[in-house]
Amino acid sequence: MKRNILAVVIGASLASGAAQADTIAGLYVGAQGWDSGVSGGFADTSTTSDFSFDDKTNSAIYVALEHPVPFVPNVKVNYTTMDTTGDTVLETNFTFNDQLFTASSTVNNDIELTSTDLILYYELFDNDLISFDLGINGKYIDGTLFVEDSASATSASADFSGVIPMVYSKVQLGLPFTGLAVYAEGSYLSFDDHEVSDYQVAATYSFIESLAIDMTLQLGYRNVTVDIEDLDDIYTNLTFDGVFAGLEVHF
Repeated sequence: MKRNILAVVIGASLASGAAQADTIAGLYVGAQGWDSGVSGGFADTSTTSDFSFDDKTNSAIYVALEHPVPFVPNVKVNYTTMDTTGDTVLETNFTFNDQLFTASSTVNNDIELTSTDLILYYELFDNDLISFDLGINGKYIDGTLFVEDSASATSASADFSGVIPMVYSKVQLGLPFTGLAVYAEGSYLSFDDHEVSDYQVAATYSFIESLAIDMTLQLGYRNVTVDIEDLDDIYTNLTFDGVFAGLEVHF
């Protein structure tokens, strides 16, 4: 009998310790595969030229640390690839990095673009029914743009990068005792001629919920708009959007 009581006490102590550890700090790690289509174009002047792009599976990974320390924001870092290629028949002459591409020629256009979000946020509500986060996002965009006309052996490329400050928010609604939830998360900036947005909506299902680890599946839609004016002498009006599937692990 005494052994049974001792086992119960030890088990309760371990469970309490695990719960307290999660209260002290929670670590979230996630990865997503994103089937993204691309529309729009780019230039090194204010008159951008639209291109045709192929759909491509890109990826995103993120890490978030949440804690109960008052007035100190939680931290999330999100890294996303946004690469694509395509072939376009030019309707008008196009000059890029001092190289002329003539109308009616077929050019290969290539974008290699990444964004790294450093998000500082506060949990204003946090329970099984609803959670609401609000904060700021420093989005670092780093890209390379490439155009080539293989027929004339003409090519041009340009690199650009910069940090864009944005407002961040996330709302999640849960259905208790089912593991099901939906959320909307996004960052936004509109200033002068710049308009940058990054938002996603998704349904989630937590298929493992324990004291040590939680695992959640995600299925949703993401849209990233990069409409910038004169960032490292580059102008874009690009939109990346499509469905994604992901997995999040909570320690």
